[in-house]
Amino acid sequence: MVVAQVTARTASTSRLYAPALLVATGTAAVVWLGGNTLARTGSLGASLAAGRTELVGPALIAVVLAVLVCERLWPAERRPLLARGHLQDACFFLLYAAAVVPFITLMGVGFAELLGSHARWIEAPWTAAWPRWLLVVVTLVAMDACNWAAHWADHRMAPLWRFHAVHHTQEEMSILTAFRAHPVVHVTGFLLATVPVVALTGFHPLAPILITVYLCLGTLPHANVPWTFGPVGKIFVSPAYHREHHSLEGPPGANLAIVLTIWDVLARCAVFPTPGAPACATGLRGRPIAVEQAGARFRPAGLMAHQLVEPFRASPG
Repeated sequence: MVVAQVTARTASTSRLYAPALLVATGTAAVVWLGGNTLARTGSLGASLAAGRTELVGPALIAVVLAVLVCERLWPAERRPLLARGHLQDACFFLLYAAAVVPFITLMGVGFAELLGSHARWIEAPWTAAWPRWLLVVVTLVAMDACNWAAHWADHRMAPLWRFHAVHHTQEEMSILTAFRAHPVVHVTGFLLATVPVVALTGFHPLAPILITVYLCLGTLPHANVPWTFGPVGKIFVSPAYHREHHSLEGPPGANLAIVLTIWDVLARCAVFPTPGAPACATGLRGRPIAVEQAGARFRPAGLMAHQLVEPFRASPG
């Protein structure tokens, strides 16, 4: 009996993917540090409220609603309003608003605390003399470059891809697909993007509205519309450009940019869309993760839970 119990425990452990557990554990430690830091200063409630305003406030909601209307009027791919993909994305959006936003807020504070405690040398006091507009532009461009690097890592490193793959399961993209993401996937982006914020804006913190604007710009490319943005699309990521990144048959690792296409151009992985071309199919080849389009029964909450657990499960064989 003892042998059987040990064998069962070993089998159970072998079904877990240790690198994903390690990433999640490290992330949890940073989140705990952020919460402890805010609680110690008595600003936990205020910071969480500010995070909600920045990351899921009226501005973002207005953009999402406006784009949802555009998706009905000018869809890149016509589909029912209550398509399974839309309902599944709506579940992820509710999770984002209720749990992921405070998670992200605490994680950002935790990373900033680590940098402030152990890498204060990265702060650049000479930026205090810069005009505010220049500081804002340079910081946001640096943040975008860091987010590109994080996205590159998400596609190149197996433990990170496990979390990021959840985002790529969508086969019926819409503006809400931007929120279909595993909470842990935010760790690389915040780890890297926090560096230029701490380094450049220690003396002039960025206005919260700028974070909201950046979030809106990063959310828009997921829209189910055929927009290429014309000549401007050579600079800013358009929905048609980003759809190529989610393409089922397109080149892997193409179009990783979040807001500015320049990073893809420099990395030679930019694939600019052809105006008027049919919308490409999206999703993961072979459906390695359960998706809502498969099967006769559709239970959004249960499927979302399955997709969130999937990164921690070891691959068969």
